Amino acid sequence: MNLLILLDYASVLIFALTGALVASRAQLDVVGFAFVACLTAVGGGTLRDVLLDRNPVFWIADGTYILIAVGAAGLVFFTAHLVESRLRWVMWLDSFALAVAVPAGVGVAMALEQPALIVVLMGMVTGCMGGLIRDVVVNEVPLVLKQGELYVSAAFAGALLAVALRTFELPLWAALVGCGALTWTLRAGSLQFGWSLPVYRARPPRS
Repeated sequence: MNLLILLDYASVLIFALTGALVASRAQLDVVGFAFVACLTAVGGGTLRDVLLDRNPVFWIADGTYILIAVGAAGLVFFTAHLVESRLRWVMWLDSFALAVAVPAGVGVAMALEQPALIVVLMGMVTGCMGGLIRDVVVNEVPLVLKQGELYVSAAFAGALLAVALRTFELPLWAALVGCGALTWTLRAGSLQFGWSLPVYRARPPRS
């Protein structure tokens, strides 16, 4: 199986699981589970393909992606009550999904011979937009916007590393592995150790 297709499959599966877990926290019905799971699973990749004018969009070309997302939603619908801390599961699964989706976006853009700036942006779009859509739909504060957390910045760093590695003529698979590893390390470090970026703090007005 093509590496880029494999990355898209893995991204869809893991993001769908996070979407379904978030749906369980919102106490939606089974259709709501499937809807949120599918939005989360294909949201970032869809925007990537539309922006790159990649026709047809990946899940239209292969309906298996939607079936995987619906299957993940069904699995979580019947098992979510067994999970002790669904929020913690969402956070960690989302970190793995990010580490798969960013190299997927980077790889697609590189395969289309896009310039470095677009490659980095497509990695970030693919990794971040599905989770953003998920959280907005269920009326939660998006993980990508939580104060100081390494999320978008982790996606940016991973995508930038992939571009740098390709500049030194490393094979595509090595660049994508490095991209995913750095993305996950930064995101996991933010979750486990509280790594963060400095945030803006308004100074009180002078008297």
